[in-house]
Amino acid sequence: MSTDAPTWGVVATIKAPAVDILNFVAYHLDLGAAHVWIYLDAANPEAKDQLKPHPQLTVVRTGDTYWIKTRGKKPPMHQPRQSFNVRHAYNRAKNVDWLLHIDVDEFLWPDRPITEQLASLPAECLVARVRPAEAMASVDREPHIHFKRFIADKTARKSIVADIYPNFAPYLKNGFVSHVAGKMFLRTGQKDMTIKIHNVVQNGQHNPGQVELTDSSLLHLHTTSWDHWMQSFAYRHQKGSYRDELGAATPEDQGGLNLHKLFAHLAEEPEGLRQFYDEVCVATPALKAKLEAHDLLRSHSLELEAKRRKHFPDFVG
Repeated sequence: MSTDAPTWGVVATIKAPAVDILNFVAYHLDLGAAHVWIYLDAANPEAKDQLKPHPQLTVVRTGDTYWIKTRGKKPPMHQPRQSFNVRHAYNRAKNVDWLLHIDVDEFLWPDRPITEQLASLPAECLVARVRPAEAMASVDREPHIHFKRFIADKTARKSIVADIYPNFAPYLKNGFVSHVAGKMFLRTGQKDMTIKIHNVVQNGQHNPGQVELTDSSLLHLHTTSWDHWMQSFAYRHQKGSYRDELGAATPEDQGGLNLHKLFAHLAEEPEGLRQFYDEVCVATPALKAKLEAHDLLRSHSLELEAKRRKHFPDFVG
């Protein structure tokens, strides 16, 4: 492995339709991933048949046999399953210098070659964080997707969010509905790495040598339409990114609520959830103008179908 041109790979635990899995894999192969590890969280023979023959892919079906053999039993929540699988891949990632753990709805977007960014990191950096950009639903059929950027300026973040989202600012971290922590490239070959979804610990040190890759974003397709949001809402509210154990943007004693409590309250109001969705999650001209005024609007075309056809030409979906 060359220090001049570091190699990188991707690992994901996925439960999704075959077309979404292949889109995700093809996109990152096209971007230059040297290897991709896919842990299928549910049986998906259609995707597995396409993935398994590819020399740059490792696909693992995490059924009962896998969990009994590797851990003794299957964790009931998906977050511990993700953490276990990324550690499983990390221990086997001998052919890449860096490993990025992301989800099927997340797409790495570097503004300059990712190998250049990784090559510039100091030797003591074991963790390189990529902050998210959250997708908004389009109001019409467009070839690109609009994203709201992460607000890097901590001192201005609160006032910016209040300006853009007047009705829901106290409940929104960075103006996002999903995570703001982003995901991490991990330097491979390190010992005693305790790996979680958004952080690592090595010998008591959190995220050793962490550097933020400011020339990259993680494009997060958390919601692409009202129907898409509603399809996953109940699961996210109980077990996912809106679960009650997650903290609030503003403490409750200062008038805030976490998203779990906010959404429970809005669900009791006529059109409450829809009002939230329309103000926060839809790329209306008004919202785009506000984001652009703060240099927080980005628009990208991922070309997922074309990339899938390039890398998996035999797939018919």
